Amino acid sequence: MATTKQLLNARYGKDTGIGDDKEANEQVKALLARRSIRSFKDKNIPDALIEVLLACAQSAPTKSNLQQYSIVLVRDQNIRQKLAPWCPRTNNLEDKPLLIVFCADIRRNQRVGEFRKIQNVNNNLDTFLNATVDAALALGYFITAAEASGLGAAPLSSLRDNIHAVSTILGLPPGVFPVAGVMAGWPMNNGYINQRLPQSVVIHQNQYDDSNLEKEIKEYDQTRHAIFPIAEERQTRTDLWGIAEFYNWSEHISRQLGKPERPEFKAFLKSHGFDLG
Repeated sequence: MATTKQLLNARYGKDTGIGDDKEANEQVKALLARRSIRSFKDKNIPDALIEVLLACAQSAPTKSNLQQYSIVLVRDQNIRQKLAPWCPRTNNLEDKPLLIVFCADIRRNQRVGEFRKIQNVNNNLDTFLNATVDAALALGYFITAAEASGLGAAPLSSLRDNIHAVSTILGLPPGVFPVAGVMAGWPMNNGYINQRLPQSVVIHQNQYDDSNLEKEIKEYDQTRHAIFPIAEERQTRTDLWGIAEFYNWSEHISRQLGKPERPEFKAFLKSHGFDLG
């Protein structure tokens, strides 16, 4: 039996003082106990299950029922092999049991307006944001449903590292871009629980307040380090910032964000049918 308190303590890596000693219901248990899994067995996923999981993705909330997203199920091995070199940070992409790409899609409703002889005049930054959120919500629902079905699943933002090539390979027309992919399969192992920032950092009561941020981040660094210390060989961008004696979460993400990532993204969007005005 896993109690709510036990699940919360595992998620945050320490005694949180929240939750109770009652057994968590199955849906809450599945969410709180979610594990990062990226290694899968060489075992097919039944088509009938995939169809149900895709229906779960489509059951996600969507802005004004506009449904501004599309999902590309990548089964063709030739296409997978073409994608793999453009996503070098994901090992053996072509061999994942299931590979799906969630896309923001403003094209469909533009075409629907043409059918109805009403011009769509909402190609702007707000529409881009709405479509991106729609795709992200569908992705999250898909992962939740996949994991509830016994699968492991993980998102892939690396598809945007070389967004021109990936969009061409997937045949994405103007008005459609890949938000992220998902790889899924039957788990090879149990994975691990990734400790999250404490609620005191993320949850704000009535108004935003980060006056204690530095202190709380230092405590979070210590909590994570005690559970999953980052080995020296996994330190990033040592050519710029050297080897840290205490390499922690805040150091890691600061180094990641200390160099520009995907600087061509905005130009790609503007050349690919998104006005962003």
